[in-house]
Amino acid sequence: MKMRILLITCVVVLSFLGVCQGGSLRKKFYQRSCPQAEYIIQKKTQQHVNDDPKLPARLLRLHFHDCFVRGCDGSVLVNSTANNSAEKDSIPNLTLGGFDVIDDIKAAVEAKCPKTVSCADILALAARDAVSVQFDNKPMWEVLTGRRDGTVSKNSEALANIPAPFFNFTQLKASFASKGLVLHDLVVLSGAHTIGVGHCSSFSSRLYNFTGKGDQDPSLNPTYAAFLKTKCKSLSDTTTTVEMDPGSSTKFDSDYYPNLLQKKGLFQSDAALLTREEAEDIAKELVDEDKFFTEFAQSMKRMGAIEVLTGSQGQIRTKCSVVN
Repeated sequence: MKMRILLITCVVVLSFLGVCQGGSLRKKFYQRSCPQAEYIIQKKTQQHVNDDPKLPARLLRLHFHDCFVRGCDGSVLVNSTANNSAEKDSIPNLTLGGFDVIDDIKAAVEAKCPKTVSCADILALAARDAVSVQFDNKPMWEVLTGRRDGTVSKNSEALANIPAPFFNFTQLKASFASKGLVLHDLVVLSGAHTIGVGHCSSFSSRLYNFTGKGDQDPSLNPTYAAFLKTKCKSLSDTTTTVEMDPGSSTKFDSDYYPNLLQKKGLFQSDAALLTREEAEDIAKELVDEDKFFTEFAQSMKRMGAIEVLTGSQGQIRTKCSVVN
């Protein structure tokens, strides 16, 4: 009886606040409809990661960008048409990668179980499985399944919802809060920057024109800034990339946090975490790798449940790039 009352309270009260998300997701959703689905996704992902060590960062970012627009519904995977400019063609998404990998995994799953497994679930699982390859395929976080695919993908919505690399603390906190995520999630998920690269155009203003007067961001470690200037030689460089975690950009670890605390966060949005004591305190705790892995697993589970479509909502796309 108490459990029933608690459930009703969550549905009636917390759903109003937008935090009872992902309630319809569950473990082994495809156990009966496609029992080999998760195995196929894991094996295909592993093959691709073995061919491309940069893939874990790409898929993790792809999953994040998907979830922050219309929830985790695979809408970032949809191609633009003559009548619609889709999310993947929005400015924040122009440097995304891994679409071909998701398409390949989807084709393998479709061959075994047609019209059964959503692209949204494939992306969520592949992002986890890609990061987990480094750890002998031990799952680094739990992925509940049962997502359905969205039917809408708009360029303008990506621009409006994805937190930008130049956001300040207030903007970041508001962006995450709008998705039902708290300050702790913000600091923990920023740790995903321990893998991958950033384009010079996303941070070079910190080097050459921080306040519009040809100055350098005073919150950036001077030695690190000098190093970055050897890579990004001008504000006009839009093609060069730099490791977000110097020296180990393909290794998933907690190095992001000691670097951050030494004022070596690459983006302005990284540095913003040090502008509030409560956020800095969380970053100090996450230097401990075991602590980071535990907290990251919990925050990824919460992020993966943002505004999901379940049940009869949405659809199961036959091809991830095209709405049925």
